[in-house]
Amino acid sequence: MLHLTAARAGSLLARRATAALATSSARMASHGHEVSETVDMSQPMYWDRLDTPLPDRPYKDMLTTADKSLKQKEKGPWNQLSKEEKIALYRLMFCQTYPEMKQPSHEWKTVIGGMLIFIGITGLVVIWQSHFVFPPRPRTFDEEWQAKQVKRMLDMKVNPIEGFATNWDYEKGQWK
Repeated sequence: MLHLTAARAGSLLARRATAALATSSARMASHGHEVSETVDMSQPMYWDRLDTPLPDRPYKDMLTTADKSLKQKEKGPWNQLSKEEKIALYRLMFCQTYPEMKQPSHEWKTVIGGMLIFIGITGLVVIWQSHFVFPPRPRTFDEEWQAKQVKRMLDMKVNPIEGFATNWDYEKGQWK
């Protein structure tokens, strides 16, 4: 049997804490895979949203030489720009147009499919439980048993003043 002394447990925990606080390259090497880069949320970000028409920053930050010349051309009169140049300028600032953002996605199919799978698995679990987990239905739930029980209670005249025996006609032997 293995016994871990307090000193050995302490040294083990100290080694793990040191490894956890080591540089990121050591952590990546210990995990055996790359760790995704974190995003600085304090910096202005870009996203296409219908309720925010102007994002915090333009879509393209790094401009090519063609983009830079187009930006210089933008400072002049706009009636000299072609339609393609205007579209290219728009695409420098925004990724999608409003009609593109309003395009319906097919995500609802995935959601409905996941819900139906979940409901189906739940139904199978309920059926399995009714066959293998829950005990059989008691015989007192049978209609024949309940009819005999009512007859017995009427014969004993159980609660004849306020109970259901008040609705029984004892002379005729039927319900009033």
